[in-house]
Amino acid sequence: ALTLVVAAPAVAQSVDDVIAKNAAAKGGLAKIKAVKTMRATGKVTIGPGVEAPIILDQKRPNMVRVEVTVQGLTIIQAYDGAVGWMLNPMSGRKDPEPMPSEMVKNMEEQADMDGPLVDYKDKGNKVELLGKEKAEGADCYKVKVTLKSGDTRTYYIDVENYLEVKVESRTTVRGTETESDTIISAWKEVGGLMMPFSIDA
Repeated sequence: ALTLVVAAPAVAQSVDDVIAKNAAAKGGLAKIKAVKTMRATGKVTIGPGVEAPIILDQKRPNMVRVEVTVQGLTIIQAYDGAVGWMLNPMSGRKDPEPMPSEMVKNMEEQADMDGPLVDYKDKGNKVELLGKEKAEGADCYKVKVTLKSGDTRTYYIDVENYLEVKVESRTTVRGTETESDTIISAWKEVGGLMMPFSIDA
C-alpha cells in the first residue's frame, strides 16, 4: 500500500498577528482602551549617581505632562493635543514658555497612550515584520514602524511572551538623524494590564 504523507504548511506570523498578540499579552485592547488617564512615577538617572523623581501623566485624547524635580526645582513639560509648553526654573526663567517644534513632536508621541502599534493605520503609521532577531538574550520578532512624521521605531517583541524587550528609534531633528535604543524590562501586572517597571533609554 502506498501512504501519502502531506506536510501541513508552517503558519507564518504576519505583522498584524504579532501586533495583536502584543496587545493581548498586555491585557487586551478592550482593557488598554478603557484606561482614560494614567500616572507613572519613578526615578530618572540624569548623571553619575544623580537620580531625580519623575511623574508622567497621560490623558486621552493625546494629552501628556512630565515633571522632573532636580535639586528642589521642578521642570515641567506639557502638551494638550495642540500646544506644547515648558517651565524650566533651572534656566533662570520663572514663567512657562512655548515648546520648540522638535520637542512638541516628541511630546505628541508620548501623548499616545496606546503606542504607535495600536490602530497604526488610523494613525498614519506603516508597519513591517523584519523577521526574527535576538535582543537582550531573547528571541524576538522585529517590527519596524514608520511614523507619520517619517521617524522610525523598531520594536523587538519576545517570541515567548509577546512583550517588548527593546525599541530602536531613528528621529530626525533639524535635518539631522539621531539614533537611540530603549531597553524595556521588569514587566508587572497593574490593574489587569502589563506595565514595564524599567525603561533604560
